[in-house]
Amino acid sequence: MTDQHVPHPAADAPAGTTTDALEALEALEASEAPEAPTTTVEVAGRPVRIRRSGPAEAPPVVLLHGIGRSLEDWSAAHDLLARDHRVLSMDLPGFGLTPAGPDRPGLGAFARAVVGVLDALGEDRPVHLMGNSLGGAVAMTVAAEHPGRVAGLLLANSAGFGREANVSPLPMVWAGLSRLPVVGHRFRPLARAAAVRSNQNCFFDPSLATPELLRHAARVGSQPDFRATFLGTYRSIGLPVIGVLPGWRRALLEKVRASGLPVLVVWGDADAVLPAHHAEAAAAALPGARLHVFPDTGHMPQIERTQELVELAREFVASVEGR
Repeated sequence: MTDQHVPHPAADAPAGTTTDALEALEALEASEAPEAPTTTVEVAGRPVRIRRSGPAEAPPVVLLHGIGRSLEDWSAAHDLLARDHRVLSMDLPGFGLTPAGPDRPGLGAFARAVVGVLDALGEDRPVHLMGNSLGGAVAMTVAAEHPGRVAGLLLANSAGFGREANVSPLPMVWAGLSRLPVVGHRFRPLARAAAVRSNQNCFFDPSLATPELLRHAARVGSQPDFRATFLGTYRSIGLPVIGVLPGWRRALLEKVRASGLPVLVVWGDADAVLPAHHAEAAAAALPGARLHVFPDTGHMPQIERTQELVELAREFVASVEGR
């Protein structure tokens, strides 16, 4: 397929707004964020939170979030895509507002959960999987293990193409200490500040880490299975200092390449979590893939470049459906 590559020099993110965001988070912390229209389906005896909309007969699209995140990361893109696609967003078990599944967290368990959700919904058509960060690696795992269930892959700043991964455990550390009796209150400002920085780090424009987004992230992070799922997932794919392990990456990419599935890779040129040079590695590992790099964009282009990403996704799905 023809490569689409918009080169742009990496740029430093603008100065952060940590103090303002902290003050807003403190003011809103005790309130509940408004719920998106979601429901649950049962997979392996456990509930999985999903959101599904769009014409029933339209091409099926599945949206997968990253480590420690939730289906809300795709909300704006979901709404736009659902105008002419049957769109499913889901929490990966143990993240979002979904309890952990019965299996040890990792790519295989998350891939089984995706297939389990599709089975529970009676969706037997090949789906267009679109995953951000960890969700991209989960999408590739589904494609590798169940190629007949997948029509194409859109990988947005996906894990699996390089060693570096700037994912800090500090928000969890400070949050845990803040819950200690007697002395916990001393750590709460540190926990809030670490949470704000971690979310701002996902964007070229840190103001996109809005009070509403921070409030929801705090709720996700306080979910009972979050810590164990985060740490278990991290250990399954990488190690401190060493970074993302190469063994599973090589094996997975070989299977994806052998599947012959259409792939579109998109990346933000200012990604501070998974560096933009991973996009070049993706193009080398999957030579048939299309590549598009967004200028002045961080780790989550589905939020920072929603309209542009959706337009690319629409074109990609149409090209795959028309084959």
